[in-house]
Amino acid sequence: MRYAALTYGGLAYLLFLGTFLYAIGFVSGLVVPKTIDTGPPSPLPLAIAINAALAGLFAVQHTIMARPGFKRWWTRFVPRPVERSTFVVFASLILVLLMWQWRPIGASVWHVEAPIARALLTAVGLFGWGLALYSTFVIDHFDLFGLRQVWLSFRGGEYTHRPFAERSVYRHVRHPLMLGFIIAFWATPDMTAGHLLFAGLVTGYALVGIRFEEGDLVRILGRPYEAYRQRTPMLIPVPRALLHRKVERPQAAATPMMETDVETTP
Repeated sequence: MRYAALTYGGLAYLLFLGTFLYAIGFVSGLVVPKTIDTGPPSPLPLAIAINAALAGLFAVQHTIMARPGFKRWWTRFVPRPVERSTFVVFASLILVLLMWQWRPIGASVWHVEAPIARALLTAVGLFGWGLALYSTFVIDHFDLFGLRQVWLSFRGGEYTHRPFAERSVYRHVRHPLMLGFIIAFWATPDMTAGHLLFAGLVTGYALVGIRFEEGDLVRILGRPYEAYRQRTPMLIPVPRALLHRKVERPQAAATPMMETDVETTP
């Protein structure tokens, strides 16, 4: 059983990694054969309906499977060491489905022709992907994607949540992972109507999801997380908020849920 869990966790991580790398090309229009602006054309109402349903499926899966109540029920059927890996599998497969079935809507919203400006916008978008990935390592990348759980189970150890030291980008915004994704989705030299729909839907989900997640964290962690919320902006590092800290910063605090394994989070 321990070998099976370790193998399953490793395969789930490889699935995530491949999906993440493809998603960069899908959104950025780089390298990969199927991008956000390619694929079979569909009538506009049908394309909007299909794309909204795909994005909604991704949002519902993340929102429901990240809730503590669902996890308590889910682990009655799924062994706890592979619960996070199973979340990763579901999220990755739904994202694969979204990229496969996404319908392009080619009307141009903006098109930047100047080579320097195009290169700059592309670089900003890639920076967003890098920020999202970097944020996972600031907390605990291998815990977030289930590898630590299956490894501890394999070694016979007991899983405990990592405390989150308030460091690096988490000193400036509470959700740098989500900020990275938002930057990646919006920074493009070629914004089509389909890309705009994707960016708008996913940004809307991120904002709603953050509210759900922080509500859970307040109930779980109480005043320490409330203090963190009061002194740290959600997504945009506002200088005034950085300079006028009203609450003394503790050495450690629990990790924001969508970006960690609060189960206390795609």
